[in-house]
Amino acid sequence: MAATPAPPQAPPKPTWDPRRPEPPFPWLRPTIRIRLTLLYGGMFLIAGILLLSIIYLLAAQAINTGNEPLFKIVGARELQVTSDNCPAIKADNLTFSQFNESISACIDDQRRHALDNLLSRSLLALLGLAIIAFAFGYAMAGRVLSPLGRITRTARAVAGSDLSRRIELDGPDDELKELADTFDEMLERLQRAFTAQQRFVGNASHELRTPLAINRTLLEVHLSDPNAPMELQQLGKTLLATNERSEQLVEGLLLLARSDNQIVERKPVDLAEVASQAIDQVHAEAEAKGLVIRGEQKPAVVQGNGVLLERIALNLVQNAVRYNIPEGGWVEVTTEIQHGQAVLVVSNTGPVVPAYEIDNLFEPFRRLRTERTGSDKGVGLGLSIVRSVARAHGGHISAQPREGGGLVMRVTLPV
Repeated sequence: MAATPAPPQAPPKPTWDPRRPEPPFPWLRPTIRIRLTLLYGGMFLIAGILLLSIIYLLAAQAINTGNEPLFKIVGARELQVTSDNCPAIKADNLTFSQFNESISACIDDQRRHALDNLLSRSLLALLGLAIIAFAFGYAMAGRVLSPLGRITRTARAVAGSDLSRRIELDGPDDELKELADTFDEMLERLQRAFTAQQRFVGNASHELRTPLAINRTLLEVHLSDPNAPMELQQLGKTLLATNERSEQLVEGLLLLARSDNQIVERKPVDLAEVASQAIDQVHAEAEAKGLVIRGEQKPAVVQGNGVLLERIALNLVQNAVRYNIPEGGWVEVTTEIQHGQAVLVVSNTGPVVPAYEIDNLFEPFRRLRTERTGSDKGVGLGLSIVRSVARAHGGHISAQPREGGGLVMRVTLPV
C-alpha cells in the first residue's frame, strides 16, 4: 500500500517582532505629527523672513531719492525754485506760502507713488513665494507620505492572493512604520491561516473521496451480479444514489472552499464557449422536461480559471432547468460585453420567487422556503459556489424575480 504523502508544512514564524519595546522618552519619538509640524513651521518661518526682507528692500528703494534733492533754490535775491521730481514747483517768483504748498503736494505725491509701487511689488513677491512654498510643500509631503504608497501597493498585491508579500518598511520609528509592521504581522497570520485551510482541503479531499469511491465500487460490483435478489438490487440502487449524492456534496464543499480564494493563474476564457458547453450538458435533461433553451451567446473573453467559470454557467443553467414549470417552460442564456464588462445572464420560467427570499438562495444548504436540502434536485450549494467563484474573479452575481415566475441571474465579470 502506497504511503500517504505528507501534508504541506506550515510557513515558518516571522523572525522579527513588530511589537518593539517602549522607548525611554516617547515624546522624543520622531512621529509624523512632529515631523510635519517642524516641516511646515520651518517653511512658514523661512517664507516670513524672505517676505520681510523683500519688503524692506522695496521700501528702501521706494524712499531713496538718490543724490538728487527734491528741489533746488536757484535765485539769490528772488525766491526761484526748480525741481525735476515735482513739476508743480517749477515756477518763478513763488511766495513762501505757495512754496510751502508746493512742497507739501510734492511730498504727498511722492509718498503715494512710493506706497503704490511698494504694494504692487510686494504682491508680486508674495505670489512668487506662494508658488515656491506650494511646490516645496507638495514635494516634501510626497516624500513624507511615500511609505503610504508602498503600503498601498503591497495591499493591492495581497488582494491578488500574493500573501507572501511584505512591506518591510525601514526608516524612522513613526506612525507609518508602526502601521507597516502591524500590516506585516497581519499578513503573516493570514498566510498561515490560508496555508492551514489549503492543507485541510487537501486532506479532506483524500479522506472523504476514498471511502465514497470504495462504497460505489462495492455497490456496483454487487449490482452487476445477475443472480442477486430483487430486494438486494433495489437496496443497492438506493444506496448507490445516496452515495452519489454524498459524492456531489463533498465535491461541492471542496469546490466552495477552493473558490473562496482569489484566482492566481488566469487565462483568457470566453464566456460564450463555457455557456455553450453548459447548455450541451443539460440539453438532454431539458428535453426530457419539455423545456426550450434559447438565447444568443456573443463572445465575451475574460481572464480567469476555465474550470471554475464553466461551473458558474453549469450551475446556473442546471438550476434554471430543474426549477422550472412542468409544461411550456423555457431557459434563456445570453453572454455579451456591456460597459467594458463581460455579462452572463440566465433567465427562466418557474415558480414565483418573493424578493425577500433572493438573498437566502445564495446561502449554503438553503432553498426557497426551506432551511435544509430535502429533494433530489441538488445538494444546495450551486448558487453559493457561483457567488464564491464570481467573487474570486473580481465579479459579482445578482438575482431578480421575473414577473409571472422564475428568476433572472446576472453574472458580471471584469474583462
